[in-house]
Amino acid sequence: MNMHVIDWAIVAGLIGVLVLGALSTRRYTKSVAAFLAAQRCGGRYLLSVAMSMAMMGVITLVGYLEQYYDVGYNAVWWPFMEGPMLIIMGVSGWVFYRFRQTRALTLAQFFEMRYSRNFRVFAGLLAFLSGIINFGIFPSVGARFFIWYCGLPKVFVFAGLEISTFAAIMVFLLGMSLLFTFLGGQIAVMLTDFIQGAFAYVVFAIVIGYLLYTFRWGHISEILLATEPGKSLINPFDMGKEENFNIWFYLISIVIFFYCAMGWQGTAGYNSSAKSPHESKMAQMLSHWRFRVLMLVVLIVPLCLRTYMRHPDYAEASTAFKARVAAVSPDDLKGREDVTNPDDLKRIEALQSQAKGPLFMGMVFPKILLGLMCAAMLGAFISTHDTYLHSWGSMFIQDVVLPFRKKPLSPAQHLRLLRLSILGVAIFIFIFSLYFEHVQRIQMFCALSASIFVGGAGAVIIGGLYWNRGTTAAAWTAMITGLVLTVVGFWIQHHGAGFLAELENESIVAILTPIFTLTGQEMSFWVIVMVIVSYLLVSLLGKPKTFNLDRMLHRGQYAVEGETSLAAEDRKTLLEKLGWTKEFTRSDKVVAGVTLGWPLVWFIVFLVGNAWHFLRKGGIPNESWLRFWHFWTWFIYASSIVVTLWFIIGGFYDVVYMYRRLRTMQVDDRDDGRVIDQ
Repeated sequence: MNMHVIDWAIVAGLIGVLVLGALSTRRYTKSVAAFLAAQRCGGRYLLSVAMSMAMMGVITLVGYLEQYYDVGYNAVWWPFMEGPMLIIMGVSGWVFYRFRQTRALTLAQFFEMRYSRNFRVFAGLLAFLSGIINFGIFPSVGARFFIWYCGLPKVFVFAGLEISTFAAIMVFLLGMSLLFTFLGGQIAVMLTDFIQGAFAYVVFAIVIGYLLYTFRWGHISEILLATEPGKSLINPFDMGKEENFNIWFYLISIVIFFYCAMGWQGTAGYNSSAKSPHESKMAQMLSHWRFRVLMLVVLIVPLCLRTYMRHPDYAEASTAFKARVAAVSPDDLKGREDVTNPDDLKRIEALQSQAKGPLFMGMVFPKILLGLMCAAMLGAFISTHDTYLHSWGSMFIQDVVLPFRKKPLSPAQHLRLLRLSILGVAIFIFIFSLYFEHVQRIQMFCALSASIFVGGAGAVIIGGLYWNRGTTAAAWTAMITGLVLTVVGFWIQHHGAGFLAELENESIVAILTPIFTLTGQEMSFWVIVMVIVSYLLVSLLGKPKTFNLDRMLHRGQYAVEGETSLAAEDRKTLLEKLGWTKEFTRSDKVVAGVTLGWPLVWFIVFLVGNAWHFLRKGGIPNESWLRFWHFWTWFIYASSIVVTLWFIIGGFYDVVYMYRRLRTMQVDDRDDGRVIDQ
């Protein structure tokens, strides 16, 4: 076991703080709106930190560790091209602003407002099924992380019984997540996620500093320069042999990011929790700092891991580490040398890829830092799981059960059903994680499983919020198209290799191979293209119908008291049409200017770097790339410390505001997710 008594004490301390925080919210969770959307009391920094932590999670961190281990700094360079898109999305509050204007408690409630009740039920059920399949591997990835990181045995004996450590950890961690969700609903989820986020960002800064001190840049540089041609970790124009995270992965990511805005409902509670549409816009704008500076840890850890595994100075120390990685395999397989089936080889490779990061950190971190990182990762696990449990459990009741009831539920009955549904989701994902093993990179599995719903939902959401010609028939067509194509892709990913190996007709194999070898990311892209085409064609070819967007968005004459929402005709200038309206205060403009100026600066760097590469004979040498990345690393590290302090201070002010508002707010029991008179 890697952990010491003081390390376990740190973990226990964080759990104690989180439990006290959750208990303090219990008295305010008396209404459905409080349970689902925290009575819409969320401020921008509270939302940004909490939502970022909820979206991060252990599974996300492990997935990013896999990605950055494979491609290094190239995973930083290509996303620089997102700059213009991020600015447009930030200023306009793309999708999130308009959704908050609807005052819907769930996405499918908006679908009923915009399309029909039957479509709400169908979309809600599809989102629920897609979500719990995607969510199904979260507990297993998290539990394995802690087993590898803490050096825990596979089994332990309790009361004379031999118990699986893997299963026991999942039960404990899911139990903690359920406790927070049950105690205070979205209020508790948001508060505890914020505490965990603030703690984790501080720990990540400490971890980065320790690793950069322990693994000197000179050693890291040697490993970065020693990669084979076509798989460079520093030269984005020399990665032609990278199969998973190549340039197409990042180009498709930009399309998906824009198209799928708010399509994924794992953090649905946060979409409705902002105190106003403008605050929702600011929270989404600020949340992008998570990727810009606060996630530097997922790059530094794999770079130091590569150095530890490959640099001669660490050869002796890394021998035991390599042996532990090689010993990782599914329980039903003995080891790679005894396996010939392609799908079984994929299972082993996927598991060993996940194991490298936690095994490395567990072996090189000293005590106290071990405990701090373990506590931070525990927070990451709980924050994702309580948020997802809340989202998927609530969605089933709100969008599948509630629309069929003619008589409204009392608040007590409604809350009881929500909690029972959340418990059911927890039981399902425990069983799913216990028996299911994915056979590809985590991010690929998540992208493909999410596409079951998001592939069709993106067009339905954007069309419904921004186009008054989108029809109900088009929404049905888009969602069904996305579903069918994704299910086919899911089967190919899990059975394609074995199916091709059994085919004897070489002509058929040649035809199917390009399709069967697509990654989950590439399949998601083609699903999106076909869905958009289907939505547009059905809307344009059907009977012309104009929908009253102002009424649904509470704009102009339909505005809600206390929430500023300008109608289209009230936006006079170009900036106002883009979203830079009078809602921006002087301080908002400063915050927005800094936040949106950041991606613009790096986009300019991206353009200059690309031009220099193509105009210079032989391209930019690797040594120049290395110097650039050295500067970038320390600059981002310094920026992460500043941003961490900025967000934590702002978040605590928002927490105080939330409690004050909850104490004085009047509860409206009719605000429970029903759609009355459209």
